[in-house]
Amino acid sequence: MITFAQRSVIALLCRVILGVILIYASIDKIVHPAEFAKAIGNYNVLPFGLENLMGIVLPILELLVGTCLVLGIMLDGSAIIAAGMMAIFIIALSQALLRGIDINCGCFKVTAENAGQQVGIRRIIEDCIFMGMAFMVLSRGERKWELYPKT
Repeated sequence: MITFAQRSVIALLCRVILGVILIYASIDKIVHPAEFAKAIGNYNVLPFGLENLMGIVLPILELLVGTCLVLGIMLDGSAIIAAGMMAIFIIALSQALLRGIDINCGCFKVTAENAGQQVGIRRIIEDCIFMGMAFMVLSRGERKWELYPKT
């Protein structure tokens, strides 16, 4: 059985790892928004033009949520947003996989010379693990190592 203190430490590790992953994933997308918008457009699920807005907003949201997770700022909201993003990513990857669309997922690297991984079951499993980490942060129990804990 996991004690309360162990759960708190595991939640801290999940929080920091997930935050660093989100920050890392956002950097190349922020630097190359046009390429990221193309990667989003390749999924063929958003109306034309909306992928441009998502190409700008989503990486900034990833950076903001990742920073909040690492620093311990508004953890409940950050974890909920992270879990929601992972759910959307899982749905997008799953529908592309089911439809047989062979594209770069746009998960981490979006430029041609740094092309990321193709859509596949491995990416879906990774996002499920990341979602589990977000839920671990939500169910952390003790409110330690937080700058703005919920009172």
